[in-house]
Amino acid sequence: MALPRLSIEGEWFRDAEGRRHILRGVNLGGDCKVPYAPDQRTHIPTDFSDHRTVSFVGRPFPLSEAEEHFSRLKAWGFNCLRLLTTWEAVEHEGPGKYDEAYLDYFATLCRMADDYGLYVFVDFHQDVWSRMTGGDGAPGWTFEAVGLDFSKFHAAGAAHVMQHKYDFARGGRQEENYPTMTWSSNYRYPANAIMWTLFFAGSTFCPDFEIDGQSAQEYLQGHYIGAMEAVAARVRDLSNVIGFDTLNEPGSGWVGQLMSYRHTGPSQQNPGPARPGLAWSVIDGLAVARGLPRMIPEMGVDWEQRKTVKKADRLVNPDGVSIWRPDALCPFEAAGAYRLQGGEAAVLNENFFAAHHGRDWNMDRDFMGPFFARVAKAMRAINNDWLLFAELDPAGGAKHGFPEDTPDRTVNASHWYDVVTLSTKTFNYPVWVNPFTGRELDGPEEIEGAYTRQLGRLKKASETLNGGTGAPFLLGEFGIPYDLDEAAAYKAWEAGDRTDAPWEKHVTALDLMYNAIDTLLINSTQWNYTASNRNDQAIGDGWNQEDLSIYSVDQRVDESDIDSGGRALKGFVRPYARSVEGRPLKTEFRRHKGRFRFVYDPEGEGRAEVFVPKLQFPSGYDIETEACEVEIDEAAQLVRLRATGGGHAALTLRSKAS
Repeated sequence: MALPRLSIEGEWFRDAEGRRHILRGVNLGGDCKVPYAPDQRTHIPTDFSDHRTVSFVGRPFPLSEAEEHFSRLKAWGFNCLRLLTTWEAVEHEGPGKYDEAYLDYFATLCRMADDYGLYVFVDFHQDVWSRMTGGDGAPGWTFEAVGLDFSKFHAAGAAHVMQHKYDFARGGRQEENYPTMTWSSNYRYPANAIMWTLFFAGSTFCPDFEIDGQSAQEYLQGHYIGAMEAVAARVRDLSNVIGFDTLNEPGSGWVGQLMSYRHTGPSQQNPGPARPGLAWSVIDGLAVARGLPRMIPEMGVDWEQRKTVKKADRLVNPDGVSIWRPDALCPFEAAGAYRLQGGEAAVLNENFFAAHHGRDWNMDRDFMGPFFARVAKAMRAINNDWLLFAELDPAGGAKHGFPEDTPDRTVNASHWYDVVTLSTKTFNYPVWVNPFTGRELDGPEEIEGAYTRQLGRLKKASETLNGGTGAPFLLGEFGIPYDLDEAAAYKAWEAGDRTDAPWEKHVTALDLMYNAIDTLLINSTQWNYTASNRNDQAIGDGWNQEDLSIYSVDQRVDESDIDSGGRALKGFVRPYARSVEGRPLKTEFRRHKGRFRFVYDPEGEGRAEVFVPKLQFPSGYDIETEACEVEIDEAAQLVRLRATGGGHAALTLRSKAS
């Protein structure tokens, strides 16, 4: 159908005819992080030794199933996809060896998405660098290139990886072996820290360390961007492909850190709270990587004190396993950060990663800005119309804005989650309590208000983009776990309960999030839609026991019903204005009252297109208009508006009683 290409103007996406578009979409999909053949979702054991021969063709779903899934997403009102791929999916075989079958497959998905009215921005996804370090993203050969042996990471305690810590014979949740959401702690472990530091700042901290005649930074970034270029070349002529994400939730490695500092609580160096898990210092990580046993403080949440405190000291790498290959040297030792002497790691320059000649190193200013520029230059050499969807390290986020040298035509694609709900897999309602701070929010208004304030701060960061003219905020990720309260909804489903009751908490949580999104008039792509999701706590989205998919094949019991398989649909299948010839001023949907209102300032003929799902108005709706006329397209679930007079135009819908 050749969707009109989008550009940006201030905080809005606009097409060639000047219409403003609100993008409301979903991430597709959670299992794209892992190979399809052989199936290497994380509930299946692997030692990653076949990393060069895997295939991602079939993620997020085989092409034979694409019509079903795209039709469902269209029926639910989505008009945008954050379509996942990974560096590994493209270049797993080796440096410069691209998987042509996968590139063909991915391009076909993008073309098909256009037929269903879905814009696409390509997300080169990663979490904690790679599958071998507890996440996904980079190919296994990147470790070989820098001199690391990923088969030693577990034995050395250099990475926290589900496949090495999980008892597959036992199954289920194993909080003592692999606690909920602990994959993210890998950013602080040495295997991750080494790779991120080399990727973003190898030319700065160890310029003499070269791979094939290039600095490690140039080599790694060059191959990453080369994989992006391979995808870009296949989709360059598709008008529904509007750009590329720079890199999902990048890590900062050791940039800006003192060598000996351990973050065990608020301090002058770091005023933020400590995080649960090991409190690694830089020298701890470097020593463990070299094969030295190291005693490291382990932090945990004290629920009575409502804060993170030291629980114990833990001996890491007691067997003295080095993760460096026998023929490799640590580039940071060679560059003068530390040296081994007498079986200990001695710091030579406390400020090695923190400052140089009186200049403090800043991750965003010194390394992310230039990286954004490099990605934009490479992508726009292939299609100059493409937008850049930029993300900073989520540990710092975009609270203080984006680097000054971020390229023009950049979108703020920051992420946001209700971290308490995400990490505890509970949604305490109507009284919501933050167990880490003890702060209490009473009732939906206070919870929604907190969400609106948090998202509002992220939206404000958009004002620093594009020379200060601003940018759209597209909330790249948000969502909820569906296995809340120890998977209570799945147990009810298994027992035969097909009512909405087991999903009411999920619906309420999503409703409050989308209310905040509506209030702020921002764009969004919810995390996520996983076609292979299972109502099984050991599986979920197929990756590290996360379970945030809005669809599960286990709940697809009626092939004739496009909604079958959907979870908590009333929480996210909502009315909203998709395109507006004018400026949107207000969007508000109050689910319990069955009331939707949209107000805009018309331009030209003042045409607008509003998605109105039958799901929310099963018995139909009464319409009130102000300074506009309407045309109803029930089959497409659309109400089309045209302004008829001066001043603001408005549409109000009220659900009819059943």
